[in-house]
Amino acid sequence: MSDSTRPDPDVLLQQVQQDEAHARRGKLKIFFGASAGVGKTYAMLGAARAAREQGAALIVGLVETHGRADTEAMARDLQRLPLKAVPYRDRVLQEFDLDAALAWAGTQADPLLLLDELAHSNAPGSRHPKRWQDVEELLDAGVDVWSTMNVQHLESLNDIVGGITGVRVWETVPDRLFDEADEVVVVDLPPDELLARLKAGKVYLPAQAERAAGNFFRKGNLLALRELALRRTADRVDDEMQAWRRRSAVQTVWPNREALLACVGTGESAEKVVRASARLAAQLDVPWHAVHVETPAVQRLPDGRREQALRVLKLAQELGATVATPSAPEAAPALVRHAREHNLARLVVGRGGRRWPWQSSAADRIAELADDLDVIQVALPAASRDRPAAAAGVRPPIAVQGELPWRGYAAAVAACALVAVAATPLLGLLELTNIVMIFLLAVVGVGWVYGRGPAVLAAFLGVGLFDFFFVPPRFSFAVSDVQYLVTFAVMLVVALAIGQLTAGLKVQAQAATLREHRMRGLYEMSRDLSAALLPEQVAEIGARFLASEFGAKATLMAADDRDRLRALPGGTAAVDEAVAQWAFDRGEPAGFGTDTLAASACLVLPLKAPMRPRGVLAVEPADRRTLGPDPRRLLDTCASLLAISLERIHYIEVAQKSTVQIESERLRNSLLSAISHDLRTPLAALVGLADTLTMRPAPAPANGAPAQAEVATAIRESALRMNAMVSNLLDMARLEAGAVPMRREWQPLEEVVGSALAASASALQGRPVRVRMADDLPLLHLDAVLFERVLVNLIENAAKYTPAGSAIEISASASSTALTIVVDDHGPGLPPGREEALFDKFERGSKESALPGVGLGLAICRAIVQAHQGRVRGVNRPGPAGIAGARFTIELPRGEPPADDGSASAAALA
Repeated sequence: MSDSTRPDPDVLLQQVQQDEAHARRGKLKIFFGASAGVGKTYAMLGAARAAREQGAALIVGLVETHGRADTEAMARDLQRLPLKAVPYRDRVLQEFDLDAALAWAGTQADPLLLLDELAHSNAPGSRHPKRWQDVEELLDAGVDVWSTMNVQHLESLNDIVGGITGVRVWETVPDRLFDEADEVVVVDLPPDELLARLKAGKVYLPAQAERAAGNFFRKGNLLALRELALRRTADRVDDEMQAWRRRSAVQTVWPNREALLACVGTGESAEKVVRASARLAAQLDVPWHAVHVETPAVQRLPDGRREQALRVLKLAQELGATVATPSAPEAAPALVRHAREHNLARLVVGRGGRRWPWQSSAADRIAELADDLDVIQVALPAASRDRPAAAAGVRPPIAVQGELPWRGYAAAVAACALVAVAATPLLGLLELTNIVMIFLLAVVGVGWVYGRGPAVLAAFLGVGLFDFFFVPPRFSFAVSDVQYLVTFAVMLVVALAIGQLTAGLKVQAQAATLREHRMRGLYEMSRDLSAALLPEQVAEIGARFLASEFGAKATLMAADDRDRLRALPGGTAAVDEAVAQWAFDRGEPAGFGTDTLAASACLVLPLKAPMRPRGVLAVEPADRRTLGPDPRRLLDTCASLLAISLERIHYIEVAQKSTVQIESERLRNSLLSAISHDLRTPLAALVGLADTLTMRPAPAPANGAPAQAEVATAIRESALRMNAMVSNLLDMARLEAGAVPMRREWQPLEEVVGSALAASASALQGRPVRVRMADDLPLLHLDAVLFERVLVNLIENAAKYTPAGSAIEISASASSTALTIVVDDHGPGLPPGREEALFDKFERGSKESALPGVGLGLAICRAIVQAHQGRVRGVNRPGPAGIAGARFTIELPRGEPPADDGSASAAALA
């Protein structure tokens, strides 16, 4: 078996590992359709009945019939798992029971489970939020699963379907699960037939069908969805076919799917070949590739010719091609090999005539190597026809005198002359066959160092010198024996073959060494980045790698929380900040070698991490030539590694800060709890003593001294205020520690508001309060004591910060989903820009204020409201002359049932 037909050992090893994993894992079969109503569930049930007749152990985990009589009849006599009752809000949902399915599967040899609607979202409280996650657990347990899904539920197509239909579907399935499915069955139905089914009531109920026909189920939408479903399935089948071809080392091209391969050379015609291929691919609506083969002849070309090929490849990439630059001794075999590896049936090359009668054009050479490939020739200008092979990357003939590599040819002449001089004294000691070996050794050396052309010259020159100096009669080109002609011919053929092979091996060795060097550099960089703990270390590692691989200067600019870039220390490249900010904001490369701000000396690459961009990498190449595809891919890989490292360091810092903050909060809550308990005892004693002084008969006051009753009243009020502050501190500590029980009952809001106003009577001090309650307010399921505390805090807060005598307004209204409570005042309002911050602990409107308080009232309000699954917010009410006052709005869900049995803490619920 030749090397070209031998399967790749790495691919075989990977396949063995995958087969072992699949042997332990269940098989997933998906019934896939363009939309609801095409018959996916019906087809799945029909296949299940056929499998049951063949003896399969199957059970229905869950099937959604949507009231369709034919579907219900198909599922009637199939064994079903009991559904699990899951309480949710004001009703009980029937969900798939994963534990029961696993228990049933444990009693079967080859269990098969039917689970409809793969993209379904499970009810809150289930083990997994999504049904496809239940399926993955079943597959890992060795259970075969059949399921259904529509094309709009694929994650990658969700936004496309939303743009087509105007309906955004929020339940999605990762493309990974679809691609890894063992079998996908397309259930297809023409749009006219589907609309007829919809009209007949076979998809939805009549009222729902009428709405659907005017919105989602329009014929144009169904046609577009059908095309998406078929194309996505075709892509999956194409990937499976390509994987099978790689595993089986199939060499012939199967023209099952049209695709083009543009052969890019170094001639002036390369750009026309690329543009013609792009137009042809657009007309046929097929993918296409562009390949430029790095042969030894191409590597010996001047820099200008090589840069031209790289510019053409960049153009091809911009036009939508997949580009590659393999290295090989000859272009035609490399192009054929690339076409077969990627199953590309059509090759596009430039048309050209033969420069010499014995020469073959690029198309002829490819046709000789692969008669199963179609070769399309592009007409070239007359000026380009003189170099036909250049259009395909085949070795171009040298047309310009200045391009001749004189150094290699001079070395070939010198090497052969040196061998002739050195072997002359050995003529009597060595046989002529050994002297021939010395000349062949010279050909090998010249071919290894200088390539093909000098090796060919050394071969001819070696034969001539051997004949002139060593074959009798010596010092003439005549021969005494005709057999020497055979010797000369064999020597020439062997020398030419050795020279060609040596030059080719050198090219392959150089390419392999370069790739190995780059891979080792990437490995070392990734290893160093995994140990980096500071952004400065990441910048230093990246700069070291780029200097080693490209000899380039580099600067790493990291983004802060406000997306402002700052250059990290150690950068050596001069970065234009405007170019860097543009690349960061748009997430696209800019600067040198791109189409955006190309005059910049640096190539700026955005650092795209999984969560968000982390900065930019500015690279100033030492070589100002155009960067080729391989160096650009290496730079992109480097940028990705740097971005991931910066994100990892960021989250390490976040975790450290969170740990410190959690510990600080815990210590502070413990301290507050301890201090609050210790303070409440003396405060209670002060209140009791003040009451005692008030009840005792007071002596006559001295001149100007306050009366005993006034002093006692002042002491009592101050102690009560202090007790309220301590109570707030203790309540906040208990809320965050999870020690406040929730005792929720159905309560009318009017009673809670009345209790809050009664408790706030001392703070209101006769201030008018206007209460407006809607007539249709529902009962609320809440903890009356805790919620009364919310209203008391808001009312006292309004009374504290508003002018005396100004009114406080309380209103309540209800909608179909929520109940809203509003508390308005007529004071100076909230500090602009700090409305949300006021709900944080120990935050007050003014840092320095004569009004008593520690800034916990609003924080307690938010914690209690969140414990009731609601939210509270504060805003300023606009008025004719500016701010008319502050408004606090509480929104509670309508008809919310108890979250648990009453033992959950408010903090836990929040």
